[in-house]
Amino acid sequence: MNSASHREIVSAHSPDSDDAFMFYGLATKKVRSPKISFRHVLEDIETLNRKAIEGQYDLTAISYHAYPYVCDKYVLMASGSSIGDGYGPMIVSARPMEPEELKGKRIAIPGKLTSSYLAARLFEPDFEPVVTRFDKILEAVRERSADAGLIIHEAQLTYDRQGFHRVVDLGRWFKSTYDLPLPLGANVLLRSLGPEIQSECCRLMRESIQYALDNHDEALSYALQFARELETRQAEKFVGMYVNHYTLDAGEVVPRAVQKLLDLGYEAGVVPHRITVEFVR
Repeated sequence: MNSASHREIVSAHSPDSDDAFMFYGLATKKVRSPKISFRHVLEDIETLNRKAIEGQYDLTAISYHAYPYVCDKYVLMASGSSIGDGYGPMIVSARPMEPEELKGKRIAIPGKLTSSYLAARLFEPDFEPVVTRFDKILEAVRERSADAGLIIHEAQLTYDRQGFHRVVDLGRWFKSTYDLPLPLGANVLLRSLGPEIQSECCRLMRESIQYALDNHDEALSYALQFARELETRQAEKFVGMYVNHYTLDAGEVVPRAVQKLLDLGYEAGVVPHRITVEFVR
């Protein structure tokens, strides 16, 4: 195939074990295409959210909360979502604390465009956010520079071992309140790529996730490189939590859950404008 018809896609995602697992097939070229190739960039989710506002990458992971800020440039992919189905980001503290006590407290958060921050605001509208790098949140709580911390990623499995107490599991709260899973991370594509390239990217993303699920041990072994301080068993649990049937295909439930989350965010004054979610396959 001549190079004029070949397109390089710059694909950005976070250095987390669940993202590494789902991108395994693409990153190792087990899944490939004659039309496009991928160049991978790794950055933390809040950085990706900010760069998506500028339209920096062709394909990028973002927080669902960030979508209203980037929907003029990007469209959601039906594959690659991280969804907390009855579990999710947690608010933890150094001492036992009741959920009602969070009112007015300083809470360390991993960024104002993260879905976890939006969910926390919906749960408790009145708190003071202290923006902190996601991997420094427990430290901030321990050092008392925050009264509580909003944890994402692998800390959800290790916080109690480090002596912290769960105040609320936001994924559990969202499920019990709205009977929907909590949408956290999404993959989006530049609208300017055009339908054919978008469709090929979606096919490859879906195949990469399927390849990882079908070749679980080798994909997990690859993902372990990115699992900060997790044992194999915990990394496997974490990946299992966030790479599931919703990740392979959003189906009907995920768009409904995303629409609900963003509508609630708009009604609460956290999301700036009402939008209609739009997925490509």
